[in-house]
Amino acid sequence: MLRPSACAVLLVFAACSAPEGPGPVEYPETRTENHVDTYHGIAIADPYRWLEDLDAEATAKWVEAQNETTFGYLRAIPQRDAIRERLEEVWNYPREGAPFRRGGRWFQFRNDGLQDHAVLYWRDGKDGAERVLIDPNRLSEDGSVSLAAASVSENGRYVAYSTSVGGSDWQEWHVRDVATTEDLPDVLEWVKFSGAEWLPDESGFFYGRYPAPKEGEEREQANYHHKLYFHRVGTPQDQDVLVCERPDEKEWGFAATVTDDGRYLVITAWVGTDTRNRIFYKDLETDEATVQALMTALDGSYSFVGSDGGTFFFRTDADAPKGRIIAVDVEKPDRASWRDLVPEGSDTLDSARLVAHRLVAFYMQDAHDRAAVHSLDGTKEGDIPLPGIGAVGQATGRREDESMYFTWTSFIEPTSLYRYDFADGRCTMVKRPEVAFDPDRFETKQIWFTSKDGTRVPMFVTHKKGLSADGSNPTYLYGYGGFNISLTPAFSVSVLVWMEMGGIFAQASLRGGGEYGEAWHDAGKVHQKQNVFDDFIGAAEWLVTNKWTRPDRLAIGGGSNGGLLVAACMNQRPDLFGACLPAVGVMDMLRFHKFTIGWAWVPEYGSSEDPQHFATLRAYSPLHNLRSASYPATLVTTADHDDRVVPAHSFKYAARLQSVQQGDAPCLIRIETKAGHGAGVPTSKQIEEAADRWAFLAYRFGMVVPW
Repeated sequence: MLRPSACAVLLVFAACSAPEGPGPVEYPETRTENHVDTYHGIAIADPYRWLEDLDAEATAKWVEAQNETTFGYLRAIPQRDAIRERLEEVWNYPREGAPFRRGGRWFQFRNDGLQDHAVLYWRDGKDGAERVLIDPNRLSEDGSVSLAAASVSENGRYVAYSTSVGGSDWQEWHVRDVATTEDLPDVLEWVKFSGAEWLPDESGFFYGRYPAPKEGEEREQANYHHKLYFHRVGTPQDQDVLVCERPDEKEWGFAATVTDDGRYLVITAWVGTDTRNRIFYKDLETDEATVQALMTALDGSYSFVGSDGGTFFFRTDADAPKGRIIAVDVEKPDRASWRDLVPEGSDTLDSARLVAHRLVAFYMQDAHDRAAVHSLDGTKEGDIPLPGIGAVGQATGRREDESMYFTWTSFIEPTSLYRYDFADGRCTMVKRPEVAFDPDRFETKQIWFTSKDGTRVPMFVTHKKGLSADGSNPTYLYGYGGFNISLTPAFSVSVLVWMEMGGIFAQASLRGGGEYGEAWHDAGKVHQKQNVFDDFIGAAEWLVTNKWTRPDRLAIGGGSNGGLLVAACMNQRPDLFGACLPAVGVMDMLRFHKFTIGWAWVPEYGSSEDPQHFATLRAYSPLHNLRSASYPATLVTTADHDDRVVPAHSFKYAARLQSVQQGDAPCLIRIETKAGHGAGVPTSKQIEEAADRWAFLAYRFGMVVPW
């Protein structure tokens, strides 16, 4: 239940006389150095290059000084404590993933509410006594060690699981006996971007790893020469068998899938974040078999769905930008012999899986989900009756199962568990969590606005019912726009609390994402990247023009590529926003490819080493387009263990922003310790960061806290 509104405290603007809350900000001094790089004959100064040395004493002192300033400001905001208490109250509800079966054993992730990490449970049969298999909350006292991935063997005898320290992409893999819950001596190091794919006999699994980085450079060194290995249970890592490598192609990476019948190993070869990939396979029943090429034209994305003997099913966008499902016979792999099972349609085919001897196709229809069932020959059997406008999260089920479990969410519906039974086509809610809020008080609309070049772009707008379009509403506009990643409806306690405070939450489906297939993605990458910024600016202008808000009460936010989005738009239109929240952003577009896995983003952004790409990147690079101006209130967030988008991006951007800010609005950087790019962040830290984010906006916008 909500607390009585009589407990509300009216908060005043920071600009009023005798303000309650933080005073003017005095930024720590950041030294500059005379460092200049030359790109294609053009000199580019980089005065904060020294902040790229993450382990240097000077950098550590700078981080400490910035955090002291930032946290001092945030803790002085009077409404922060009430926001944090409400976040913790609403966050404290049970959450569970879709259960899955291996042999006669069932497995499921659950979080009882405020646990830092979800726990993996198991039971013998559906009605057996439930037992804890892996509790990540016991791996460290402060929650900094998380369970990154888990893969259960075919009959449920073992679970291979990986841990991450401080949110790092580096993972260490272990093997646990399910019945005894004891770890075997197996330890696999220097693994990134890999799962574990078991052989049916449970003797071992396939996985990918990189060579060990230089000591002391684990968070900065570029990652190349990924290799695919087979690990036999009970043996040391140095005895793992090399399955696939390409020493002549240092950027190639490999992922493995074993077909349900155990006959074939399907190998996906990827290059960075290029959505196009290659497919190879190996016959596991023949000792002399070698890896064979299946699809090498690099003409699209191919995702393995399942197999029927020697016939492989793939979801692909080759010759079908919105996706289709094809059948390929390994005995007749030529393109002319491919068969269309589910042809391209008007909606985007996001993914597919083989369950109950059928193909289940998951589509996006204007950025929200629908699903359909097809027989293995492609004949459509019907649609799955999903609960409404929302999105499917996790879906589980195997070829021999009779039902499929899946999670479902929307902006105002917490993630709920459903079961679909293929025999009768019934969709049943299994469990919906009880959350301390009333969803009937809120509503979601989907609107379309016109971007700068005339493209129609959709946006979801969610808020309390009865809100007046009088131009006064505090609004948080969120976006991403890149890497073929789609933003669909999702429940967030953080967003819910923002809306309870009277705020509007808007989520735009920008070009660069995958909401409308590969063409939509292509329209927002490399030389077309400005389209993404134009779309986001167009979304903000629509909210202002239609009087949902006004610029001084409009905030924008996004993380990673979305952090780049926020910073670039703030540079281009500082007049349009009252506050900006760029998180773990890619800010230095001339050097991003120099760190860890940054080179993998070149297919998306281009590279400054190419003269034409350089011109495009320089034109919008957040770091290089800051000028002396009056910028909106800004809270940059990053993490000291982020080894995907290294924190030097945010360090350099914040230092530059503080030096050029001509207005009175604060420009702060919040640097989380023992955390990474976002994965595996403990619940406690998520609550703290959300409280800081909303408190920052509430104080800037003079919002009333209703608790």
